Amino acid sequence: MDNGMNNTVRTGTELLWSALGGDPALVDRVEYGGPAGLLAARLPVMELSRAAVAVAGLAAVERAGLPGPVRVDDGAVATAVVSERHLRVDGRAPVAFAPLSRFWRAADGWVRTHANYPHHRAALLTGLGVSEESVEAVEAAIGERKAVEVETAVYAAGGLAVALRTPSEWAAHEQGREVAARPLLTRERLDEAPPRRRTGPLRVLDLTRVIAGPVATRTLALLGADVLRIDPPGRPELPDQHADADVGKRTAALDLDRASDRRTFDELLGSADVLVTGYRPGALDRFDLHRPGLVTARLSAWGDYGPWGGRRGFDSLVQVATGIATVEGSPEQPGALPAQALDHGTGYLLAAAVLRSLTEQDRDGGSRLVRLALAQTGHWLTHTLPRYEPERYVTESEGPLGRLRHALSPVAYEGGPTGWSRPPGLQGADAPVWVTE
Repeated sequence: MDNGMNNTVRTGTELLWSALGGDPALVDRVEYGGPAGLLAARLPVMELSRAAVAVAGLAAVERAGLPGPVRVDDGAVATAVVSERHLRVDGRAPVAFAPLSRFWRAADGWVRTHANYPHHRAALLTGLGVSEESVEAVEAAIGERKAVEVETAVYAAGGLAVALRTPSEWAAHEQGREVAARPLLTRERLDEAPPRRRTGPLRVLDLTRVIAGPVATRTLALLGADVLRIDPPGRPELPDQHADADVGKRTAALDLDRASDRRTFDELLGSADVLVTGYRPGALDRFDLHRPGLVTARLSAWGDYGPWGGRRGFDSLVQVATGIATVEGSPEQPGALPAQALDHGTGYLLAAAVLRSLTEQDRDGGSRLVRLALAQTGHWLTHTLPRYEPERYVTESEGPLGRLRHALSPVAYEGGPTGWSRPPGLQGADAPVWVTE
């Protein structure tokens, strides 16, 4: 990739690396390449994905003391952020969304539900007062209610449903205001504890589900960490999700409400270097997960603050609430990003944040806490990353043909012209002679 293009695509990397507290000079170690035009969308999805992968690689070479370069191939990035679509299990393609996970027309707009997990599916039906698990029954129940009423009733029952909002509606929403007032991520030093003594590979305890958290921990596993994922025995990960997201890891089942399992977990936590959690805020508080010298990364959907701070959520639902589905859709139908980019982007960013925290901890000590949220990543995507805006590249001029609006020339260089010296005239109206000085 030429230097001019490098300067353009590195903007997102610079912004993320700055948010991670990294040395700005290290961004020069990143090289970009691969096919162009991937993950086409109205929002800069490719830029988010590329930058998140870049900083994960950059944090890895920084921690390993390697010179780089970090090579970021757009083809590899665009494939990885839809990894679930490329998965095949003995030739079988997985089902991405269950039949009840989709958009539905409400009486005054649209609602999106997430019912891939059996317990979420049951809660959805309970919230809607539907006894029959069918598309037709759910469609009828939602169709006769307002979108926000569906959202409220389903969440009260422990399910997941979100009313479609425009960007301006989300900006006016209390949770939207809370998200906008905060940085992309937070990194804290909690105490003066010395770092854990490491005699072998990095030990990562993984308490995450679905995509973002597992993407982060599978990245740490790629880099040599011993990643042990823990799930409750009665609620294992969906098989296809496990096949895609748990590569490189080991997995175990523990019931933390059972005394013997809790003791086992406490022993694991006591000797871990990193803890990554992805359950809704507050869900794990009763287990007292803080340990001196531990690096903890907490991932949530909406953030651990505001009126939605304790809510569950998924990438698809965050897109709907924050206005992304409106931006990517049409007046007739909501849309979606070409990838679950909030999940994947946040996952690689989380891995980078963990690595940077470990690097700083090796130097300065202290227990560390990193917090990220899909809604924060969505806000960064929609409000911080440069977005293609055609109005920036057109101009208007008066001339013989009237007032013209036309594209600016893409040919530009230092000391060169800023535009044409004359507008188009009337056809055939000029004398057939050369202009003289």
